[in-house]
Amino acid sequence: MARVKGPNYKVARRLSFSILETGEELQKRAYAPGQHGPTKRIKLSNYGLQLREKQRIRYMYQMNEKQFANTYKRALKMPGNTGHNFLVLLESRLDNIVYRLGFATTRRAARQLVAHGHILVDGKKVDIPSFQVKPGMEVEVKEKSKKLQVINDALESKMTTVAFVELDKENKKGKYIRLPERNELNTEINEALVVEYYNR
Repeated sequence: MARVKGPNYKVARRLSFSILETGEELQKRAYAPGQHGPTKRIKLSNYGLQLREKQRIRYMYQMNEKQFANTYKRALKMPGNTGHNFLVLLESRLDNIVYRLGFATTRRAARQLVAHGHILVDGKKVDIPSFQVKPGMEVEVKEKSKKLQVINDALESKMTTVAFVELDKENKKGKYIRLPERNELNTEINEALVVEYYNR
């Protein structure tokens, strides 16, 4: 299984961006990693800004380079705004929907739940994290996995869910109601820079 490895905190500090979307990686040290401590940041070129934005989104969704580029190519063929379509495709991945429903505290943990066969989509086991969930599909935890402590702890800590998913916490199941609007997604990212990066 292709996956992103390495420490999230170091990556977040290098990119000056919370890839966990909680901000906790930057609370203690909000500067780039390295033995010399805080150093003056070099002003980035246009290409540097585009590359950094691409890396921010790629690490946020925990995807390798090939997966990410292929998803962009799919977005390019869709009608409408390419940047928004790209984010919708990323949000519609099964591992992301599992994370959005609160069955896992991070996308990396959600990916592992899917890959280990703990998740059902419309009653059928799906163990492919990149599986594209369509609006109306139901996502639930497999009956045998409902007692897993890691899932119960994640649901316990989840106070709210995003508006485009619906959660039945007691039965550990949810539904992907509709495609997300742009204002419901991370406002810190600029997908237009990613479009520029791939169109350069």
